[in-house]
Amino acid sequence: MSASELTSLSARAAVEKLKSGEVSPLELIDAAEERIAAVDPAVNALPTLCLDQARDAAKALKAPDDPGPGWLAGLPIVVKDVTEVAGVRTTHGSPIFADHVSERDDISVEVLKRNGAIVIGKSNTPEFAAGANTFNEVFGKTRNPWNTDTTCGGSSGGAAVAVATGMSWLATGTDLGGSLRTPASYCSVVGLRPSPGRVAAGPVRDPFQSLSMNGPMARNVADVALMLDAEVGEHPGFPLSLAAPAEPFQAAAASPAAPARVGFTPDLGIGPVDPEVAEICRAGAARFAEAGSVVEESCPDFSGALETFQTLRAAAFVVSRAPLLDKHRDKMKPEMIWNIEKGMEQTSGDISEALAARGALYARVAAWFEDHDVLAVPAAIVPPFDVDIRYIESVGDHEFGNYVDWLYITFAITLTACPVVCVPCGFTKSGLPVGLQLVGRPRGEAEVLRYAAKFEEMSGLADLVPMDPRPPA
Repeated sequence: MSASELTSLSARAAVEKLKSGEVSPLELIDAAEERIAAVDPAVNALPTLCLDQARDAAKALKAPDDPGPGWLAGLPIVVKDVTEVAGVRTTHGSPIFADHVSERDDISVEVLKRNGAIVIGKSNTPEFAAGANTFNEVFGKTRNPWNTDTTCGGSSGGAAVAVATGMSWLATGTDLGGSLRTPASYCSVVGLRPSPGRVAAGPVRDPFQSLSMNGPMARNVADVALMLDAEVGEHPGFPLSLAAPAEPFQAAAASPAAPARVGFTPDLGIGPVDPEVAEICRAGAARFAEAGSVVEESCPDFSGALETFQTLRAAAFVVSRAPLLDKHRDKMKPEMIWNIEKGMEQTSGDISEALAARGALYARVAAWFEDHDVLAVPAAIVPPFDVDIRYIESVGDHEFGNYVDWLYITFAITLTACPVVCVPCGFTKSGLPVGLQLVGRPRGEAEVLRYAAKFEEMSGLADLVPMDPRPPA
């Protein structure tokens, strides 16, 4: 097969060819290298490559006696540049770590390698994964392949671009306030934020935190399920980690099903949304009715979610980044400094109130799911915007007070701890992608993957990637 034919394969198809011996990991690495050379200059998604290390790993790879459902058999992947890969430059998108070479693998990478993944490079990210436009002072801006004048979102922006353009079959992402979901929406790919503990990661300063989670990105739902099977499982270094399920997530994705009852909301009842985005997502959710679902405008009560998330996020930033602020303030972007200092100014009362508010929100969400199977909601409140705009400051008459608030539509879902899949939903009149979040019951990854697979089947949008980057019209 030619290099272009290999990079056009789905991850599942590529793994099947690897398992059968029809293609080798080295052939896929060569194909990815050729595609990266052709595509990345236009989008700047993969600033760090480790192809020699990847080839060494491919030559040393041996299948276990009893490979599990997540065995990737030598499939090349890319890893977000906030996640450590031993022997590879990991900058976190920050001048502070511009020359940092990791000494060990992150737990999530360790698990993926054990399951036969081969890392070929690092994907670009905003500084410390903070923000939903992928740019930094080390590598510059990553551009959206659907219109290279626009942002790809963030913070897993380079990851989304890599899979959308065929530079990688799978990519790792992280998600605190929407970092998997926003770029999936903006690049018309699939991203899954799993339940806390589903994917082990670390080590980190606070291994018990439940806001930021690692998860998979891919071109379609079944490929996301494949990668999730390669990521899950208990790990002693991650105290929240969950055991792998008895039935692989791939089985769920291979059995598309329509939910009995769908709740749709354009805005969670707490913020503005671009009217065109709202209409595209409303029409997308309504497609479930074609498969027999009852679809109604309904959602849990998310009042107070903005303040709750901002408080808990800021506290988390103090834990993870305050030591860097003390030593390297001059090398941090202003948004990072604001976020850390906000956390340092908070009182114990502020944090305890936020924790209680999150608990109350979870109770409301759990009660809502007693009568509904899935919540459908836009994955971003505006379409992809000018790559030179740092963040959205206003929508209509509504002005946001900081660089995070415009992401309320994803970060409010983070607070629920529910698994959520972002699937391609459609395009604006100007041809820019719009994604839909499908939020499942607590720890209901298998169930929501079935619904996502059904939605994908009805929409037919997965066939549009991989694609070549498009300059502005």
